Amino acid sequence: MPSASLHVVGLGPGDAQCLTPQARTVLEQARCVAGYHLYVEMVPPEILAGKNLISTGMRQERERCSLAVDAALAGQPTALVCSGDPGIYALAGLTLEVLEERDLLGSIPFGVVPGVPALCAAAALLGAPLTHDFACISLSDLLTPWETIVRRLTAALEADFVCVIYNPRSRGRQHHLAEALSLARRFRPPDCPVGLVRQAFRQGQNAAVHRLDQIDPQQVDMLSLLIIGNTQSRVLGPHMLTPRGYARPQNNAAHRIDTLIHP
Repeated sequence: MPSASLHVVGLGPGDAQCLTPQARTVLEQARCVAGYHLYVEMVPPEILAGKNLISTGMRQERERCSLAVDAALAGQPTALVCSGDPGIYALAGLTLEVLEERDLLGSIPFGVVPGVPALCAAAALLGAPLTHDFACISLSDLLTPWETIVRRLTAALEADFVCVIYNPRSRGRQHHLAEALSLARRFRPPDCPVGLVRQAFRQGQNAAVHRLDQIDPQQVDMLSLLIIGNTQSRVLGPHMLTPRGYARPQNNAAHRIDTLIHP
């Protein structure tokens, strides 16, 4: 039997209204849906009806990808689902590695279906914190040494990037976020806004803007995402804004025109 297609599908943050039409179409056409069990549960139930379901637990990512590859090899069009976007801290890369290891690149039709990433969902709830340059950094040291994470975060803070913090705190990593916030205080003023979003576009959603010197790491867990502003970020009512600088170039342009007319 010829191999069927394998797509790694981004479900977005969780709300069915954030599922893209492309993702919905691929899911509807799939005969097998695979993924972490909580992500499979995020797929609208009417789409899952009658399909072969493969779900695995936390830290079983390689098994998940291999089972999805096996399903495609068996002739079932397969969708391997991820929350957010599959190319951002998710399974698009590992799936390609599994296909490479099994010498199946080119043998199985493969595609990645983008989804609304967590940072975009969180930013929308906060206002406009990402309208200038930003860096995404995960505090999980399961696959990346903590020393490397600290080096990257230090470089991003020193270069005045807005910093999006994924995987900020878990039961096994109680102190990493506190260290990261302490590092941020070396490069940011005490009133620098920090957006904290938990369960974006899911049940239990909460979004708020805090001062850097007042945010409590105990409020944060693995279902949270933080956005640490740059030195220009500010609070506007309930919102967080990082200005792009549109007003300043307009003023400069007007000055240059005036100079040309009245040298």
